Amino acid sequence: MTETTMSSAKPSILRGFDLKTAGPAIALLILCVIGFLLNPAFLSEGNITNLLTRSAFIGIIAVGATFVITAGGIDLSVGSMAAVIAGVMIIVMNSAVDTFGTGVTTVLIGCGCSIILGLGAGLVNGLLTTKGKIEAFIVTLGTMGIYRSLVTYFADGGTLSLNYDIRGVYRPVYYDSFFGLPIPVWVFIIVSIAGWFLMNRTAFGRYCTAIGSNESVAKYSAIKVDRVKTLTYVIQGVCVSLATIIYVPRLGSASSTTGVLWELEAIAAVIIGGTVLKGGYGRIGGTILGALILTTIGNILNFTDMISNYLNGTMQGLIIIVAVWLQRGDWGRSKSAD
Repeated sequence: MTETTMSSAKPSILRGFDLKTAGPAIALLILCVIGFLLNPAFLSEGNITNLLTRSAFIGIIAVGATFVITAGGIDLSVGSMAAVIAGVMIIVMNSAVDTFGTGVTTVLIGCGCSIILGLGAGLVNGLLTTKGKIEAFIVTLGTMGIYRSLVTYFADGGTLSLNYDIRGVYRPVYYDSFFGLPIPVWVFIIVSIAGWFLMNRTAFGRYCTAIGSNESVAKYSAIKVDRVKTLTYVIQGVCVSLATIIYVPRLGSASSTTGVLWELEAIAAVIIGGTVLKGGYGRIGGTILGALILTTIGNILNFTDMISNYLNGTMQGLIIIVAVWLQRGDWGRSKSAD
């Protein structure tokens, strides 16, 4: 009797453990152990703070990407979008110096400009995809080229630099801390909480999942598909603008290389976190872990000479391929079971 009870308890424990959900957390833990073994300085306060701060940019963008991908879309333009927003922000703030001086007002004008541009860019991507009936891949591939070209044009092939005095006022947005955590990390936390609530506790999140699962069925269920899908791109645009706001004071400049591969990192973070690339299932919590995993991998590469840090993009690309392959493996098993 006791043996039977014990044997039946084991499968129930295993059933309660979801490897797909816990996988990203386990992977992050393993990476932290590897990082510590390679160099104990990996777990130093300074390195952890730096790791979290660098995760914030991609993490914020990836939260927006989770909504887009869950609803069955894709956005390849986020890196170029960040670059052009950063460039226009710098131009606007430099121009506002003559009228408003080098104080907080000028910085706020630049931040407001960033939000408007993010909203507008996201809306354009969304409307071209829904109302224009063009594949999201084609739309965002096109806008990626447009945005990258624009920032190169604005910088005349060089670099746009923020006024030195304004940068002194703006600098704390990136470098200052609040209750021991850098401000970019706080922004990441707030965006993550808002994204989680929107995805898991509102009708909008359920609509995104329904559309990604089966768009035709969603239409028959009286869901306003075009509106919801457009809003996902708007959310993505706002997330890019927020990431740009906290990124600009880091270097105080923008060029054609700003935001390169951010789209790859954002998509990788989403897929690593368990969101299905074809849509229909999204995990904000997983996306957060995915962003941390990517940054941790890059951080570990800085601590070792075994693999060049220049191969970080290669590692990210391989991670995306493996993650999607594993997802396809899950679908294959579920189909064969049916």
